[in-house]
Amino acid sequence: MKLFLVTVASSCLSKTTLAFAPAAHHNGRSATALNAKAGIYYSTQTGNTETVAGYIAEAAGLEISDIGDASDDEVAGLDSIIVGAPTWHTDEESERSGTEWDSWLYNTLPNLDLSGKNVAVFGVGDSASYSEYYCDAAGELYDLFEGAGCKMMGFTSTDGYEHDSSKAERDGKFVGLMCDEDNQYDMSEDRAKAWVAQLKDEGFF
Repeated sequence: MKLFLVTVASSCLSKTTLAFAPAAHHNGRSATALNAKAGIYYSTQTGNTETVAGYIAEAAGLEISDIGDASDDEVAGLDSIIVGAPTWHTDEESERSGTEWDSWLYNTLPNLDLSGKNVAVFGVGDSASYSEYYCDAAGELYDLFEGAGCKMMGFTSTDGYEHDSSKAERDGKFVGLMCDEDNQYDMSEDRAKAWVAQLKDEGFF
């Protein structure tokens, strides 16, 4: 009986000690559920792109950062990068997002060595008011990261979207996840979850 009591007491003490032990310190980038070498970068005007970035982050166990706040070393140090933008400058050939991406893509990206990195793109647009230019900026992200030698992943079907045309389409598919927070906001979170699962299957993380 004495031995049993000692064992229980020792077990309880261990649990108590663990419960009040200080949390392990994570230096640098936070560890994630899928991969500590992955990151999500966005830029936004109204907050819609940040909202969608948040859905993706929650599904992937990652944190989000505005591309305007990211250092070159931080981005270059990742293995897998998720990037997202809205579209404001409709029907333009370049600088379509109206955000920090417009300068970053042309002034910073060319000076980074991202060759071989996994990159997945998401876009946010209004398929009703701008049905001919839906998520065009996502196509710009795709083209420039691909041109930088990145491995582009995460293509999705255009089914279920109500738009006329988009520069984010390649061979009948979207170059990544597209969301419409104006007209299909109730579908964005589930789309993000499905996309993250797809990226995981593709070996992105």
